[in-house]
Amino acid sequence: MTGVKPAPLRKIIHIDMDAFFAAVEQRDNPKYQNKPIIVGGAPDSRGVVATCSYEARKYGIHSAMPSSRAFRLCPQAIFVKPRFAIYKEASSAIRQIFYQYTSQVEPVSLDEAYLDVSGSELCEGSASRIAQKIKQQILSETGLVASAGVSYNKFFAKIASDMDKPDGLYLITPDQGQAFVAQLAIGKFHGVGKATERKMHELGIKNGADLKQFSLPVLQQHFGKSALFFYKIAQGIDERPVKTDRESKSIGTETTYAQDLQQSHEIYQQLTELLDKALLKVQAKKLYARTLTVKVKYHDFQQITRSLTFNRPIKNQLPTTPVFRQLLQKDGIGQSRIRLLGITLSSLEKQTNYYRQMDLFD
Repeated sequence: MTGVKPAPLRKIIHIDMDAFFAAVEQRDNPKYQNKPIIVGGAPDSRGVVATCSYEARKYGIHSAMPSSRAFRLCPQAIFVKPRFAIYKEASSAIRQIFYQYTSQVEPVSLDEAYLDVSGSELCEGSASRIAQKIKQQILSETGLVASAGVSYNKFFAKIASDMDKPDGLYLITPDQGQAFVAQLAIGKFHGVGKATERKMHELGIKNGADLKQFSLPVLQQHFGKSALFFYKIAQGIDERPVKTDRESKSIGTETTYAQDLQQSHEIYQQLTELLDKALLKVQAKKLYARTLTVKVKYHDFQQITRSLTFNRPIKNQLPTTPVFRQLLQKDGIGQSRIRLLGITLSSLEKQTNYYRQMDLFD
């Protein structure tokens, strides 16, 4: 009798930047390092904490806490107004790193993303080693620390990335999945908020083992459409794919040249023409872009990407040569031969929806 061929094992990585906004502030301001930093509203305002450094978390401070309460818990904390353009620029640089390892990337927010590396041959196919290389490259190129979770589905990868913060790398294998979820407190389940947690507790469900005792019809009576997810995850099953929607996140164009380029003025001219083409694509979709990424592949096939985020939408009137010089000033332009150039525009917004973002933290 012919058996059914089992589905290939998935390899999912969840990358979560550690205290992202606060870490960017500590990176850019040496005087903030090793200090309790709170990014968000001023302590005398009605604002809230966007995030805080690990030094501040020791005092019980957490995101969404009123800034006034955070100040009472830690009067010596340094309150910093958010700089969203800078955070988006850092996020864009980090995502460019992800795409060097896989095209299967699902950004969740500025500071986290899922990566599917199931078919990757990098690092001899080891998802843990790929995650470690990504963490190292993020630190090397951005000066920021990431934690990674590695598993065979998105649920466990997300849980794993939070297991050993900061600077963590945690693996949950298929053999460990069911035992892991059995002991996991229901409040730790991704997707279970406070209200759902209370409802679970009322039913006597304190952890995954308790949840597994309930049939699907009973769960549907209490949790509706979410019941199937809870039923499956109690058995360690999460079939959700890593959803890639890169086209809606970025638009670009690139050219491989028949003869290598070396003269800097020619390189900047080609980049300007590529930018014009990319802007036409963006405008055709009635979008604005605020992040510009330049891709350069040298004659020896070494490749770099450099990004810059602007406070305003990128227009055709952009002074391109100074911008490209700024982006590529350390990359041997005019010295090394180049075989490919590319331009990508991201941080896309609909033209009708473009407006100056209000400060939600003050």
